[in-house]
Amino acid sequence: MRYGDITSRLANLGGDKWAVHLEALKMKANGADVVIASIGEPEIPPSPILMQGCHDALNAGRAGYSNGQGEPGLLLALAERYTERRQTTITSANVMTVPGTQTALYLTMMGLLNPGDEVLVGDPYYVSYEGVVAAPGGRFVPVPMSPDNGFRLQAADIECHITPRSRAILLTTPHNPTGAVLRAEDLRAIGDLAKKYDLWIISDEVYEELVFDGTFASPLDFPDLAKRSITVSSISKSHAAPGFRSGWIIAPEEFVSRVLPLSETLLFGNQPFIADATEDALRAPNTTAQAMRTSYRRRAQMLVDGLADQDNVTVALPDAGMFVMLDIRATGQSGERFAQTLLTREGISVLPGEVFGHQGAGFVRISLTITDEDMARVVRGLTTVLSAANTEVSA
Repeated sequence: MRYGDITSRLANLGGDKWAVHLEALKMKANGADVVIASIGEPEIPPSPILMQGCHDALNAGRAGYSNGQGEPGLLLALAERYTERRQTTITSANVMTVPGTQTALYLTMMGLLNPGDEVLVGDPYYVSYEGVVAAPGGRFVPVPMSPDNGFRLQAADIECHITPRSRAILLTTPHNPTGAVLRAEDLRAIGDLAKKYDLWIISDEVYEELVFDGTFASPLDFPDLAKRSITVSSISKSHAAPGFRSGWIIAPEEFVSRVLPLSETLLFGNQPFIADATEDALRAPNTTAQAMRTSYRRRAQMLVDGLADQDNVTVALPDAGMFVMLDIRATGQSGERFAQTLLTREGISVLPGEVFGHQGAGFVRISLTITDEDMARVVRGLTTVLSAANTEVSA
């Protein structure tokens, strides 16, 4: 039988990258004592305001059809939120709501790219980025980022990879998997580059509320970049609610208008009761994010302190987010081998850095969305495997 070309373009760009995580889930389902530190799924319940809002909306009968752009109340709440936080005036016409950040990225790439068009992405990068670029036939162009400057994407490095087919720069700030946060001066330089070469800026800001210290900066802080900037985000991380699938796009009005038929064709609207609950949560103080920031920073420090005596690993505190990247290159092992050994010997699942691109090779990503007790076990397990690696190297 025949299939569309998109199925070939996306082959091996889906669940294959989560092989270690999926193996760990199978082990756990079969009764093994496994710590799952391979995925960024909040360990605490969703925001109470979100839960109550969902309950109230369902009781009010808000389970009918919506529309392709989103419920008016949520569109307005998002417009007001971004106008208040950023340096650009946002109206409801600049907003589209969708089921999560992943859908937002997919719609954005489908709306911007033709076959052969290039998207420049910092390497390491989130595992799904290759797929959303490949779906419309785009070409994924990795731009190496270095741990020497905290994995912050640099305009000069981007410019080295720009060609006549370049169409967009995809940013992630705060970054997954590294936890790096782009500074205002980084964004200004990248924005000037986008203006010089007439490129779109796509900014994935799903971890905005999980910055540990300092202030968060966005391309929307620069009014001259607004007409070429598309921001995507959701409540998945900020409100501990990945299963709600409630996200959005903030973009120029023309982009929203052009992409709306695509959204209607694919989704035919979101769920009104989830939209109402999201609106309630966005308009209230976010104590859930505050609790996560405190916990995740503490657990990151547990990793740094617990591995301080290990001379074959380098670990630094992230600026934000739910993850820590461990540099295990001094062990002489790949991230894949190390992750598999950690799972087999210690019952701890982490993701190998290789799934995040070439620059992730020799790293592993550890999730902070586990209990303190489990993090202590992760530190013990890492110490055991690292000590064994030292012995192997000495032998």
